[in-house]
Amino acid sequence: MAPTIIKRYLIALNQHKLIGIATFALVTGISGVIAIGQEPPPPPTPQFKAQGVLTISTAPSILSETGVQINQQGTQIKPENLLTEEVVQPALAVAEAKPQEFKDRLKLEAGETDIKLEYEDGDPDKAKGTLEVLMQKMVVHSRLVNTARLRAIQDSIQERLPKAKEELTSAEQQLERYVRVEGAELLAAQDGTLVASITGSQQQQRDIQIQIEAIETQINSLVNQLGLTPDQAYTSSALSADPILADLRAKILETETQLTIKGRDLRPAHPEMVELSEDLEAYENLLRQRANEVIGGNGIGEPLTPTKIRQDSNLDPVRQQLANQLVALRTQLDTLRSQLATLKRTEGELRQRYQNFPNKQLEQRRLEQELQRKQEFYNKLQVAFADAEAAEAETVSNLSIALAPQVSDITPPTQAPTSRGVILGGGVFFGLVAAGGLIFLLATLDNTFYTPGEVRELLAEYDVSLLGELPRVSSGARQKGGTGIINKPDSPYLEFYELFRSNLRRFGNQSLKVVLITSTVEAEGKTVSAYNLAIASAQAGKRTLLVEADFRSDSHAHLLQVTPDSDARIQPIRYYSPMSGCVRLVPDIENLYIVPSPGAQRQAVAILESSELRQFLQDARTRFDFVVIDTPALSRCNDARLLEPLADGMILVTRPAYTEGNILSTALEDLTEAEPSSLLGAVINCVDKPIPVAGMGGVRDYYEEEEDNLEYEEIDEDDDPTTTTVTTDVTRS
Repeated sequence: MAPTIIKRYLIALNQHKLIGIATFALVTGISGVIAIGQEPPPPPTPQFKAQGVLTISTAPSILSETGVQINQQGTQIKPENLLTEEVVQPALAVAEAKPQEFKDRLKLEAGETDIKLEYEDGDPDKAKGTLEVLMQKMVVHSRLVNTARLRAIQDSIQERLPKAKEELTSAEQQLERYVRVEGAELLAAQDGTLVASITGSQQQQRDIQIQIEAIETQINSLVNQLGLTPDQAYTSSALSADPILADLRAKILETETQLTIKGRDLRPAHPEMVELSEDLEAYENLLRQRANEVIGGNGIGEPLTPTKIRQDSNLDPVRQQLANQLVALRTQLDTLRSQLATLKRTEGELRQRYQNFPNKQLEQRRLEQELQRKQEFYNKLQVAFADAEAAEAETVSNLSIALAPQVSDITPPTQAPTSRGVILGGGVFFGLVAAGGLIFLLATLDNTFYTPGEVRELLAEYDVSLLGELPRVSSGARQKGGTGIINKPDSPYLEFYELFRSNLRRFGNQSLKVVLITSTVEAEGKTVSAYNLAIASAQAGKRTLLVEADFRSDSHAHLLQVTPDSDARIQPIRYYSPMSGCVRLVPDIENLYIVPSPGAQRQAVAILESSELRQFLQDARTRFDFVVIDTPALSRCNDARLLEPLADGMILVTRPAYTEGNILSTALEDLTEAEPSSLLGAVINCVDKPIPVAGMGGVRDYYEEEEDNLEYEEIDEDDDPTTTTVTTDVTRS
């Protein structure tokens, strides 16, 4: 099998052969004109060459480091850097030549320790004089370059000194400020004061904890003796100590006694009984109000009822003393706990300061090191400036004249004219090379994929599954008039689409029901692939529905002997309502149903985004085993992307000689970067494959189709599609 580049070149050669022939004819014609118009060469013009040598050397004795550095740089000078305007202008005046002509005649060759100079001219005196002036100016230029470098070093140091001094002063101030702020704490950490504070805080916490445990023991003992909590003891003590409450309790008791005595002889409605009840209620209200006043209006524990108040306010002196002691202990306990919390917080702060001590030490060392670096840098600048001033007296040129210009005659001999046959033969050769190179360039610049291998490489680059390589459906099979639609159970092409269908199940999942088929550009065979995939699914016994979702082109349902609804073009959205009956059974193909497209629509997006179409596809998912949706190409519109959420996945159809690399790469990048990616895979359409078909006498015939696929053909709808004929190439083996 030939490499891909050879195949592309042969295809480009066939496509652009006229350009190649024209290029070959043009180059050959030009060489012929040159050969015919060739004249004998004129006698040579006298030429003289002046040669001289400059030596690259260093100064014999240099004391300053800057002088050594500049002298070393001067020995690395390049010859082309010597040709400045100050050097060339005096030589141009002597040579009486233009600048470009002067550069063409001059030749410089640099060695390790010398520079050889050559200058050609028709006048020997001019050649020698020009080279002498040029060499002298180069020597002077070398000294001037060294002087300029020295001054540049001095200027650079002078510019950096103020900033270095400013940075040194800033570093000193930062260190001084840090020591002033953090010095006391650093000193406390170093001499042990901070550690002693932490230890003292811990000892105080232990003492307070012991006191807290002792007080808690006393509180628990008093609680067991009184049967009251500290809050309840506070309430009972406060209520028992109030004289007004004691007086009200006595009156309530007296009133209750009167009610009990008189209640034996009088009815509850008797005026005396009513008056006593009212007095009792008034005393109880006064008791409740006074109790709220005594304990602050927010009783602790249960709500303050007269009965509860009378129970809590009857402490005897001994129990009242115990209750007061319990309340005092509770207050002391709260105070100690507050002190303990404060000590713990203080200890935490001390520990944090102690933990930060190493960081602060490191920061102080860093500031000291930074100050040291700034000081060293400033000292180096001062030393370098003093050294540069000392080197000023040692600056000399690194070039000297080792060999004065010598003149020699280089007049060339008379040349014989070139043979016309050689010129014409060279023209033929270069014409072939130019024509082949131009065709190769056109083949390289062509972005179209011409071989399945190129498509496979790009799919592998984006990690996209190859679901199948589909052959060209031959019109020799007399199936559907050469349109590429198969409908015979014994069709030799059916096995390829069955393999495509099984790969789709294998690479997808078993629950895959609704697939969307599209392509990147027109004429890649997406409609043929959609039709044949649906036919293969129906032939496999699956209840299959084919949905034509290309609302920008006419329906191709007539290829399956199905007539589209004429009213669908007028009311396309209503066409997909549940009662429209848009699903048609395909004759002669069992289990296959089709929804013809309503034709080209001006408002295609409105149909795609309609709730009717969405509901229809949802119902189709439950009614059919497999649904195939045919959509327009991605480069034409975004219809496929709008229908993408309604499908379980998308299949991309490619076709050699039609698929463009940049468009396919963009589409794959867009589809694979989505999370999750809906791209199930891709197929390569119209691949040259041998197709076995039963022939005469048991011989197997092989043939392949040359016509375009459905999207690219012009089909006359008035003709019978089953009788359309297309010329094909038949290869027999």
